[in-house]
Amino acid sequence: MATVIRQIGKDKTDRNRFVDVQFALNGSDPNWVPPLKDEVHGLIDPRRNPWFGHGRAVFFIAERDGKGAGRVSAQIDDLSLAMPVEQGGGPGTGHWGMLEADSEETAAALIAAAEGWLRDQGMTRSVGPISISIWDEPGLLVYGHDHSPTVMMGHHQPQYQAWVEATGYTGVKDLNTYDLPIQPPFPPLVQRIVTSGERNARINVRRVDKSKFAEEAGLILRILNDAWSDNWGFVPLTDAEIDYAGKKLKPIVFEDLIMVAEVDGEPVAFMVTLPDLNEKIREFGGSLLPFNWARLLWWLRKPKVRTMRVPLMGVVKRLQATRLASQLAFMMIEYIRREAIVTYGATRGEIGWVLEDNQGMVSIAEMLNGKINRVYRIYEKTL
Repeated sequence: MATVIRQIGKDKTDRNRFVDVQFALNGSDPNWVPPLKDEVHGLIDPRRNPWFGHGRAVFFIAERDGKGAGRVSAQIDDLSLAMPVEQGGGPGTGHWGMLEADSEETAAALIAAAEGWLRDQGMTRSVGPISISIWDEPGLLVYGHDHSPTVMMGHHQPQYQAWVEATGYTGVKDLNTYDLPIQPPFPPLVQRIVTSGERNARINVRRVDKSKFAEEAGLILRILNDAWSDNWGFVPLTDAEIDYAGKKLKPIVFEDLIMVAEVDGEPVAFMVTLPDLNEKIREFGGSLLPFNWARLLWWLRKPKVRTMRVPLMGVVKRLQATRLASQLAFMMIEYIRREAIVTYGATRGEIGWVLEDNQGMVSIAEMLNGKINRVYRIYEKTL
């Protein structure tokens, strides 16, 4: 029977089919970690995700013999349209993402459907995968399929790369993650930089205060908006998105794993580290019911993990490319390294995503003996 591509409706049954097809197509991959379905529903639901305050999206599903054979999203972000072209956005740029497919033919048909919608909306350039914001799961995994992703990161079948490129897409930017050994002390040069910073009375590196979580989250994410504003693909987080992100992250953040660096009393840098939640939720099959929610809450009381992930780190733009900026970064990394080992039993860290041409972060990762362990590629095509 022929494969049918259709845009899903707003009813719960259709949304469930869109979410469930990912599970059907990836369940046999031992390195795939089933996401919590409620989180995926929250991503695509305009009533829950504040991204829809400045973006619009449609979702397509491929069906054959009554079963899901694939899916894709197509979306337009008004904030991305307003960004400079050299930063990856600009007028006429639309996105697609959340791609899953059981064959090359299905993938091609789904991407064509996404492109068709983007053209109908007046878009002249297609960039993807972006699922569905640059802050969610950007890029297609093209290296590192042999191990599981860490918390809040995507995982794709290796054949997807050839399937996407066969439809005329070329890579525009690689996002890398770095594997860090953290149990041995960092190299002597890094230790000297940290010690020097500790002697500087102008510098104070502190933990966040979770009793003031909303205030601290707003502080961190506003530094982030400034620190990352010149990065390729950057789209500013709105106040509503900052509030939403803070509420989502609160249950899985720990005060000793998030640092704020102050200079002369002014917060100028931060580092967010998360225990790898995937090590626990991979047991849940995508659902917190009936009792997985209790198991997760119990685990979160005192999690023990192998891996810590650093998803976000930034220094205000006016200090970037200065010696002080790298000093603050190494101090925060070292303090969190100690806590990760002693309190959480971690043996490795992972920093990412890091833009391939972000020389500051690449240098930091290399000085810490980090090695690239996963590469996510973003593609573009003229429509």
